[in-house]
Amino acid sequence: MKQGDFVWYELCSADPAAAVEFYARVIGWQATETESGVAGIDYRILALGERPVAGIIKLPPEQMPPRPVWLGYIAVEDVDAKAAEIAAAGGTIHKPPQDIPSVGRFAVVLDPQGAVFMLFKGQGQPPPPLAMMQTGSIGWHELHARDWAKSWSFYERMFGWTKDTALEMGPMGTYQIFKTSDAPCGGMMTDAGSPHPYWLFYFVVDDIDAGIERVKTGGGKLLFGPQEVPGGAWIINAEDPQGGAFALVGMRKR
Repeated sequence: MKQGDFVWYELCSADPAAAVEFYARVIGWQATETESGVAGIDYRILALGERPVAGIIKLPPEQMPPRPVWLGYIAVEDVDAKAAEIAAAGGTIHKPPQDIPSVGRFAVVLDPQGAVFMLFKGQGQPPPPLAMMQTGSIGWHELHARDWAKSWSFYERMFGWTKDTALEMGPMGTYQIFKTSDAPCGGMMTDAGSPHPYWLFYFVVDDIDAGIERVKTGGGKLLFGPQEVPGGAWIINAEDPQGGAFALVGMRKR
């Protein structure tokens, strides 16, 4: 992994135990431990087998967002320097750089249009990357922006991302696929209907229709789809029972 890669994912939830139960049911992740590098913070680590994939955190009430939200951590060489660079480029430092003992250093930032993400510099050797469409992995990273072209200029400058294919979606405008390393891993679009810009993460399931049923029986809500996408996979957008937005991607086996 290198600077600009997404390296971790984290759900801010008012009820981590319920969130663990839901995502374990839908994605197949296992909760491997309950710990925190910061005193007083309830943190659950979710894993694919023995490989950690994501975390669920319960913040103090005064720090909780209005509704649950998934956040992505982007690797950088120097958290402090990159946070300062983001602020100088029109972004915002929401939580200044700080250390997580024996884990690494992070900061919470917003891009110039208000989408939240994390900067991260880890300690030690990171786990090997998962295959992009491996069941249980994060298969896609999608930015819903106020103006995708302006957002693209920001992320390209901050992290060295490169453009891939641009898909024209009629009235919805351009969907710009991008790479953080060698392979396409996400897209950006202008989403005028969203109340605020945000990153949406797609979790890979082995069967999209079975995944939809697990969302529904687990108390989640289907918002969009299923919709076929280039390459033959299918996607849905959904909310977990607490209102956290997420997406699924997988093949259709029926």
